[in-house]
Amino acid sequence: MRSVPPALLSSAGLIGGFAVTRVQRHRSWSGLVAGVGGLAAVESCRRRSGAGRALLLGGAYAAGLAGSHPLARHIGAWPAVGTATAGVALAAHLLSRHD
Repeated sequence: MRSVPPALLSSAGLIGGFAVTRVQRHRSWSGLVAGVGGLAAVESCRRRSGAGRALLLGGAYAAGLAGSHPLARHIGAWPAVGTATAGVALAAHLLSRHD
């Protein structure tokens, strides 16, 4: 049985985490959603491509999550989340490819 693609998991974590913030107004819950999504994406990548690529994805995920906050001041919250998610999903796709 194949695992869920890391690009899908990372996208769900970033978008889901922000959506929870918008609905619940509790950053702790959104952090939990984003954290679980990121960890699941990293684990899926590790299974597919090894620990080195998984660590790179973890770094890209953290950078996307952190980078979306200052970007939101310039382009808006949802566009910033969408931009960060697209970048992280692309990284996840490239890092989890079978060579």
